[in-house]
Amino acid sequence: MPEYKVPMRDTQFVLYELLKGEAHYEKLGASDATRDMIDAILTEGAKFCEQVLSPLHQAGDQGCTFKDGEVTTPPGFKEAYAQYVEGGWPSLSASEEFGGQGLPESIATVFSEFVSTANWSWGMYPGLSHGAKHTIDKFGTDEQKETYLTKLISGEWTGTMCLTEPHCGSDLGILKSKAEPNEDGSYAITGTKIFISAGEHDMAENIVHIVLARLPDAPEGTKGISLFIVPKFLPDGTRNVTCGSIEHKMGIHGNSTAVLNFDASKGFLIGPPNKGLNCMFTFMNLARLGSAMQGVAAAEQSFQGALTYAKDRLAMRSLSGPKAPDKPADPIIVHPDVRRMLMTQKAIAEGGRAMIYYCSMLGDTIHRSQDEAEIKQAEDLLSLLTPIAKAFLTETGYEATNLGMQVFGGHGYIAEWGMEQIVRDTRIATIYEGTTGIQSLDLLGRKVLMSQGELLRNFTKIIHKFCQAEADNADMKEFAEPLAARNKEWGDVTMQIGMKAMQDREEVGAASVDYLMYSGYITLAYFWASMAKTALAALAAGTSEQDFYKAKLATAKFYFQRILPRAEGHKGAMLNGAETLMALDPEHFAFL
Repeated sequence: MPEYKVPMRDTQFVLYELLKGEAHYEKLGASDATRDMIDAILTEGAKFCEQVLSPLHQAGDQGCTFKDGEVTTPPGFKEAYAQYVEGGWPSLSASEEFGGQGLPESIATVFSEFVSTANWSWGMYPGLSHGAKHTIDKFGTDEQKETYLTKLISGEWTGTMCLTEPHCGSDLGILKSKAEPNEDGSYAITGTKIFISAGEHDMAENIVHIVLARLPDAPEGTKGISLFIVPKFLPDGTRNVTCGSIEHKMGIHGNSTAVLNFDASKGFLIGPPNKGLNCMFTFMNLARLGSAMQGVAAAEQSFQGALTYAKDRLAMRSLSGPKAPDKPADPIIVHPDVRRMLMTQKAIAEGGRAMIYYCSMLGDTIHRSQDEAEIKQAEDLLSLLTPIAKAFLTETGYEATNLGMQVFGGHGYIAEWGMEQIVRDTRIATIYEGTTGIQSLDLLGRKVLMSQGELLRNFTKIIHKFCQAEADNADMKEFAEPLAARNKEWGDVTMQIGMKAMQDREEVGAASVDYLMYSGYITLAYFWASMAKTALAALAAGTSEQDFYKAKLATAKFYFQRILPRAEGHKGAMLNGAETLMALDPEHFAFL
C-alpha cells in the first residue's frame, strides 16, 4: 500500500500564495487563524493522518463485521477514532457556543483532505457528522442544539444522512417513510433507509440520524417531505433504530453501508414541516463537496504510490538512450507514456486541491461575512461550482486511480500493492451524493439555464478579468489566450444549447454530462492559469525554491497542452444534440 505523506508544501502554496488565506481570514475577522496557528494545526493533523490513519487503510479493506444488528469496524478503527476525539479534531471549525474551536471552515477542509487521502473509509465516519452538525446548527431549536449538536461537536456521537429507500434513490419525490405525531410532540418514524454510510458502527456512543419522512397530511412529491432527528439510542438507553444488514460492496469496505429500519422510531422535527428537502440541502451540498474531495484525495494517494514505483521499477531502455547505464534497465519514469500518466495524476490532484480550497473559502464568506452583497456573490459562485466540483473531480479522480494502477502494470492488479483498492474505493464517488448525470442536470438545467445564465456569468466574469489583466504579460500568453477563448466559447455554447432546449427539452439531458465535463476542464484551467501566474511571480522574485515553482509551471503547461484540449471533444458531442440518443426504440437496443 502506498505510504501516504501529506503534500504540505503544495497545501501551503494553495492556501497562502494562491488563495491569499491570511488576508481572507483577517478580512472575515478570524483573528485566531494566523499562519503560525494554521501551520501548527496542520502539522499535528499530518502526523495523525500519516502515523495513525494511513497504516489502517489497507487493513480496513477486510471490511466490517455484522452480527445480530451490531457492526464491528476493522481492527484499529475504533482506537483511531478515540485519538481523533481526544485531539479535538471534530470541533475544529464548530461553533464556540456549543463547544467548538470556532476556526474557519476552510481550515477544517484542509485537514479533511489529509484524512480523506490517508484513509477514506475511516474518514467517512466523522465526515458524515460534519453535515449533521451544520444542519442542526442552522435549523435546529436551542434544545436540539444543546442535546445533539454539543455531542456531535465533541465527537462523542456521530451523524448520518438518511435519504435513500429501496424504491427511491435520487427521485425523493416518491419517498415513502412516514412520520406520525406522538402526544409528547415527537414523531413515530416508520420506514427503511438503505445505503446509509456509517449508519451503524462501534466507534461512538450514539449515532444521530438525519432522516427524511412524510407527515400524514403532507402533499405529494418533494414539497411534502419533512426532516427529523432520529437518534440510534434514546436518553434512557433504549435502542431506537435497528440495523437490518450492511451492504457487500465493491470498495470502501472499512465503512459500514447500512440498511436501517425505523419501526415507530422516536424522531424530532427539525426545520419547518414539509420543508425537509430544503433543510437537507445544507447536508447534501456539504456531502457533495466532500465527495469532490474524494476525487482529489484518490488522485493524490494513487499519484504518490505510482511516482514511488515509477522511480524504482526497471523496464526497458529510454528511446533516446540509456538513462541508467549502470543498471540492467531504466526506471520506467523515463518513458513518455509513464510521464503522461503521472503528469495527468499530478494535474488532477493539485488542480483539484485548488478548486476545493477555493470552494471552502467561499463557504467561509457565506458563514462569516457581514457584507450582504459579498455573501450573495459567494452563494451564487458556490451554487455553480458545487456540481462541477462533485462530478468533474470524481470522474477525473477515478481516472487518476486507474492511471496509477496502470503505472504498476500487472502488479497494479495485485492486492498487496494497494493500488487496486484505491480504484475500488473511489468508484463510488461518481455515484453517491448524486450521480454524474444528476449533477450535470443540476448544473445545466437548474443552475445555468434556469438562472438564464446569470450564475455562469458570475464566474466567467472572474475568468475574463483575470485574462484581461494578463493580456500584456508575455510569460502568461500560453495560459491567458486559450483560457480567454474557452471562456468566451463557454457562454456561446451555453446559449446554443439553451436555444435547442426551447424546442426540445430532451436537449438538456442529452448535452448535460458533456457540458459539465467541458465546464470542468475550463474551470480547472482557470485554477492552473492562476497557479502559473503565482509560480512565475515567485520565480521572478528570486525564490530559493526554484524547483518547486518550476514543477508547478511545468504542470500548468502540461494541463493546457495535454488535458484542456479534451474540452473540444465534449463541445462537439454536446452540440450534436439528442437525436442519435433518442432515435432507437427501447425494444431495439438488442436482438437476442
